[in-house]
Amino acid sequence: MPYRKTWTTVGVAAVVVAAAAIAVPALTGATGGEAVPATTHRPTATASAAPAVPAVDGAALAALPEARYSAVVGGLLPVDRTVSAAEVFRLRADAPLFGSDRQHPVARFAATDFLGQPTTVVGLRHEGAWELVLTPARQALPSAAGGHAAAQTAAWVPAASLEQQATPTSHVVISTADQTVSIVSSTGQVSRSFPAGVGTADTPTPTGVTGYLEQRYVDPSQGTGDHPIQLTSLHSSADDEPYGGSDGGLIGLHWNAAASGAVSHGCVRLSADGVAAIDALPLGTLVTVE
Repeated sequence: MPYRKTWTTVGVAAVVVAAAAIAVPALTGATGGEAVPATTHRPTATASAAPAVPAVDGAALAALPEARYSAVVGGLLPVDRTVSAAEVFRLRADAPLFGSDRQHPVARFAATDFLGQPTTVVGLRHEGAWELVLTPARQALPSAAGGHAAAQTAAWVPAASLEQQATPTSHVVISTADQTVSIVSSTGQVSRSFPAGVGTADTPTPTGVTGYLEQRYVDPSQGTGDHPIQLTSLHSSADDEPYGGSDGGLIGLHWNAAASGAVSHGCVRLSADGVAAIDALPLGTLVTVE
């Protein structure tokens, strides 16, 4: 292999978990279109204010690119700001994703994720028959966007395709300046805080953006032992592949013996206690990087 993936830098490549024979992102943690409007709550528009949902038949849906962690889909909406409220859903079946015009589907949201588990969907805003959701794919690569691309994307999905789940009561705040990871309650109280290792100046952790806990898994081959890798929906905003390879430049929170300082390729390093605390949070929990 041209690149040996370890959790000492950031990136994601598919590796095979022998016990389950499932391909998973191998994080190496040291991230055009109309932007999503700022929102700090979940406004609801009347049905008459939102366009009708176009019909998309099965063949057309299957032909769409999947908005998975390693994909780049130009029709997605870039998100370059933080959000503070969201709801969590699962997909009833594969569903089309739409850009700003909500007329032509640009991608497909698969009902199961790369681990074969139900896909966690985070919704920001409801409008008529639509839900604006965060996605795990990129909208553009930094190399094609002047050296900076959105670390998070969003898209519109038909609300009828979603099944609501319990809403997390806490969220995660990563401070690159303080080099900490904190768990914050819905009232703004910090319940726990941990020292963290963050990206270097050349391979920074993206800031001023909110993603979510997408999935977690144990992969000792990545140098994280039995500590679960906490995969977020965020990507490097400064480099296509901070560690090389073809893994999408994903940002994760993971164990590393050197869990302090500006030491990574964009991922966030934590102690065993820090990983355990994040692991106890439900998937779909918001992750804001400041």
